[in-house]
Amino acid sequence: MQPREIKPKIYWVGGVDWNLRYFHGYLTPRGTSYNAYLIIDDKITLVDTVKEYLFDEMLDRIGKIIDPARIDYLVVNHVEMDHSGSVPKFMEAAPQAKIVTSPNGKKGLQRYYKKDWDYLLVNSGDELKIGARTLKFVHTPMVHWPDSMVTYIPEEKLLLPNDAFGQHIAGAERFDDELGWEIVYEEAAKYYANIVLLYGDNVKKALGVVAGLPIDMIAPSHGLIWRSFIPNILKAYQRWANYDADKKAVIVYDTMWGSTQKIALALKDGLDEAGIPVTIRSLQTSHISEIMPDVLFSKAVLIGTPTINNGMLPTCGAFLTYLKGLRPKKRIGLAFGSYGWGGQGAKEVKAAMETLGWTMPLDMVNIQYRPDPGELNAVRELGTKLGEIINSD
Repeated sequence: MQPREIKPKIYWVGGVDWNLRYFHGYLTPRGTSYNAYLIIDDKITLVDTVKEYLFDEMLDRIGKIIDPARIDYLVVNHVEMDHSGSVPKFMEAAPQAKIVTSPNGKKGLQRYYKKDWDYLLVNSGDELKIGARTLKFVHTPMVHWPDSMVTYIPEEKLLLPNDAFGQHIAGAERFDDELGWEIVYEEAAKYYANIVLLYGDNVKKALGVVAGLPIDMIAPSHGLIWRSFIPNILKAYQRWANYDADKKAVIVYDTMWGSTQKIALALKDGLDEAGIPVTIRSLQTSHISEIMPDVLFSKAVLIGTPTINNGMLPTCGAFLTYLKGLRPKKRIGLAFGSYGWGGQGAKEVKAAMETLGWTMPLDMVNIQYRPDPGELNAVRELGTKLGEIINSD
């Protein structure tokens, strides 16, 4: 794959990870890319690098444009190793380069690599003139690490936000309109739900800064570059950062002998009767990361488990651990389950929802052994009642 000019004398020179299928605890069926951007100006600048094993691929692309040894600045927007892993090799190839990063970025790089490189530290709002262009730096701490920052080039109306606005997609396409809104949006939502969801308040602050900048291109460090659907993705990020959701429900469950599944299906029938679109996810067949976009989009989240060994099934425990780490807000919760004699599983689900601060307007469902037709009818009615609450919210 050749370098790709995205603006006059600004090139994508990153690496494509075709085979990646697992990243940060979630599945990446479309692979990913690690995007780096080379700016040819009086001071030649590389913004971000790639995962260590893709360094040679990046260096080859740079070499098709200029001698890498001529690079003056390396901007490190974020020190996580999928972006900084090749910094040591890069500094060997471009020993005169200065690393431009935040104070927290320097701390992270020194902690990772134990090297005494030449740094130029920038604070939020600082500018660096590189010739015809200016690099403006805005710190975006905890979107999603303390060192995170974005680089903005006002002369090009180009935002280089590192992980923000990213998606995990490998491909020959470089721009959103080359693949289409539906696929890019799907992957952007999955990325947000599994990585950024926890940091909604910080995202809102960052969006406030971005809103004041003229932007006609957003070039993240994973996936496709935004040029045609910028208003769409900014609107989506604002909605996600506010924890807003659609009048939908997702039912997540595991089952041992089918009783909890019967309850799940009865709840679905009741929600259907109230006109609520419902997604059902079995933890036996759906990975927890595949469920998070449903949580992102759904106003109501129903989670069910049978009781085993005085607690919930391990699959449900893993999902709730993951969910509590991402801390989605402004959701309506309902716990349900079945049991033989203790009944603690559904109670633990309810307790986890309470720690998330969710609204829980209805009592949990917890049925001993196998639910009979009368109990299932009552569960359906409960689902309908929950649907009415969702519609009225």
